[in-house]
Amino acid sequence: MRADAKKNYDHILAVAREVLIEEHGVDASMRDIARRADVGLATLLRHFPTREALFEALLCTNLDALTQKAAELETSSAPGEALVSWFHEWMAFARSYRGVVALMATAHTNPDSALYASCAAVHSASARLLARAQAEGTARADMTGDDLFGLMAALGWLIDLPSFAPRVGHLSRLVTSAILKNPSRNDAKTAT
Repeated sequence: MRADAKKNYDHILAVAREVLIEEHGVDASMRDIARRADVGLATLLRHFPTREALFEALLCTNLDALTQKAAELETSSAPGEALVSWFHEWMAFARSYRGVVALMATAHTNPDSALYASCAAVHSASARLLARAQAEGTARADMTGDDLFGLMAALGWLIDLPSFAPRVGHLSRLVTSAILKNPSRNDAKTAT
């Protein structure tokens, strides 16, 4: 990438982070982002042809860190505790990016989405942690990775709503208690 193109790319990402993450969430207008970055819409779209591509660029580092955390939990914690910790890590991520959960839930089943690979990695990490807890006997046997991803997405969507945001810790404990067979032992250690 040429130096001027790289400079534009970095500047657009900085402005987009401010607009998308700190102000308006995923519903921010691409035209508004281009205007605030002082570039033409065509320049923005050349770098990021879709809103999802822009979000993927913004979220890549954080999603990689999230899936890395899952890998660490798979080897460092008891399976039930790892699953609860993962759930809380996911909720912290969802709180950081207003509107991202709905975007990820849509991208989860769309291989053409720029967010598909990241969503698949999060889904896969969730399924592995759940399977590990099920094998140990600490998680319900009648759940699938899709069920867990759905519960995480639903709770993540709820915390985007101002009336539910203050209750995220309580709601997380309720959901994890429905997933685990002996939630009091596991959840008490990682409650937020």
